[in-house]
Amino acid sequence: MNGILCINKPQDFTSFDVVAKLRGILGMKRLGHAGTLDPMATGVLPVFVGTATKACDIMPDNSKSYVAGFLLGQTSDTQDITGKILTTSEKPVSEDDIIKILPEFTGKILQIPPMYSAVQVNGQRLYDLARQGIEVERKPREIEVEKISLIDYDEKTRTGNITISCGKGTYIRTIIHDIGGKLGCGGIMTSLVRTSASGFTLDDCYTFEQVQQAREENCLESLILPIERLFNSLPKIKLNEYQTRLYRNGVKLDLSKIRNIKGDCNIYSVYGFDGNFIGTALAEHENGILRIGKNLV
Repeated sequence: MNGILCINKPQDFTSFDVVAKLRGILGMKRLGHAGTLDPMATGVLPVFVGTATKACDIMPDNSKSYVAGFLLGQTSDTQDITGKILTTSEKPVSEDDIIKILPEFTGKILQIPPMYSAVQVNGQRLYDLARQGIEVERKPREIEVEKISLIDYDEKTRTGNITISCGKGTYIRTIIHDIGGKLGCGGIMTSLVRTSASGFTLDDCYTFEQVQQAREENCLESLILPIERLFNSLPKIKLNEYQTRLYRNGVKLDLSKIRNIKGDCNIYSVYGFDGNFIGTALAEHENGILRIGKNLV
């Protein structure tokens, strides 16, 4: 059994908890996950099964989208509702106030990782230091937010929801914390649902109960998505029978003899003459060759 099993992660589970739970249900050890989710978050968590684990570190699409709940007028040590409240403010904030500053949080921006995060500083996880009451200086990191918009907002309770589309390494609770700081009142995240990740959506996801039922009914394979779904964003090339045989044996191919090669593209998803997905390939235009990126099946 090889491919992608998308799980709708339940609240209070870490991403590692999900993998551990699935190892028990599936009866196999070779599992991995993409895109860690905080325990309080729910939503899309792609789990790599079998040989698909080889693709964990080469996904071309690292985009993600979220719906996040927020409360203005408070800050916490975790930047969300689960943490210790540090400050409070009665400053009123209107819907227009929020809408006006949201453009400042789009595009390529700098973000300081929260102390309660898995980021490493001098070989130590920040959350380990935070639990010891230690706070260290963190360097800002560049992130990219494609889009952020306000879904709804209640001016009386100062609660609302936003939707965010962003790239890898973005902390949604930090965005809310920073929005609250910009508004001069503070802000904390109250809920988080990841609605898409790496090209997968909630429609692709299953619960633990559904996976368990599929195992009992002997139809687990029907839940597994093909690994090539990860590479839908890449241009595709199809090799002929002779090229397929050479390529599978590690032989570099002549670029000029391969269809659909583009001069401005360096990475492709590769299919054999039989239409079956093989993996990724790297085009070296300066040398005129195509070589193996990573074979995945």
